[in-house]
Amino acid sequence: MSKIKLFAGLASMDLAEKIAAKHGIPLGNVIINTFSDGEFQPSFEESVRGADVFIIQSTIPPADNLMELLMMVDAAKRASARRIVAIMPYFGLARQDRKDKPRVPIGAKLVANMLAAAGVTRIMTMDLHADQIQGFFEVPVDHLYASTIFIPYLKNLNLPNIMMASPDMGGTKRANAYAKYLDCGVVVCYKQRKKANVISDMFLIGEVEGKDVIIVDDMVDTAGTLTKAADLMMENGANSVRAMTTHPILSGEAYQRIENSKLTELIVTDTIPLTQSSPKIKVLSVADLFSDIMKKVTNHESISEVFIV
Repeated sequence: MSKIKLFAGLASMDLAEKIAAKHGIPLGNVIINTFSDGEFQPSFEESVRGADVFIIQSTIPPADNLMELLMMVDAAKRASARRIVAIMPYFGLARQDRKDKPRVPIGAKLVANMLAAAGVTRIMTMDLHADQIQGFFEVPVDHLYASTIFIPYLKNLNLPNIMMASPDMGGTKRANAYAKYLDCGVVVCYKQRKKANVISDMFLIGEVEGKDVIIVDDMVDTAGTLTKAADLMMENGANSVRAMTTHPILSGEAYQRIENSKLTELIVTDTIPLTQSSPKIKVLSVADLFSDIMKKVTNHESISEVFIV
């Protein structure tokens, strides 16, 4: 059996340490050498020849995090690694999955092309913004779902009148999948935007009176949509409103909006490290899940059994 080597980029060091501890192997030694002008060069300080190399890095802004991952993949390829698996808990630029107006790039496809050119042989990621991004790759993609972690937590809350909700029309498929599993209803928020991250109007489709509402989404950025939806639902008679979002980007005034909103709780994962703490934010770790999938992939076992919804 090929030996396994696990390395991490700077953006996902905390999560990588948890995965390594769960997997029972030490995190590999990699050094990022930085020049005075900001240029950097990753260096593996141990042999990876003939090894299955797993590189953990969420490609959150700045773009240096993506470049760091690409350079580590290239370094592993040139050092004769047997297989190179990029573990990207958060796949950056996933919102750019199509041309939604003339003369714009398809950023997600560009990232896929760059990873392939660098030498990845497999991708592991979680809750892509659009499922079709898997088709941008010519290598296997293990697309994991945070529902594996969220559902058990949700059941432990023992909410009496649960109702799933989507913060926009695009998330109805995800909300409906949860609703089918939990045998409950679904409501949808219809929003109109004047420009990115700015909502002009929002309307609620469905009844939430007397319900314990769970808003589900793949990411939360400025938290404008999420908090406005929560406030709207409380105004329409909901008992409580919680949100479950896989990737806590939380930029701009997001933390302040969450604190000032009527959200009871925001449940997230550690695919992206939080920049500050909040009593309203509950973090669930994805380390056990990724470690389990690593073992299954290494042993050529099916991973379908880990999926809940």
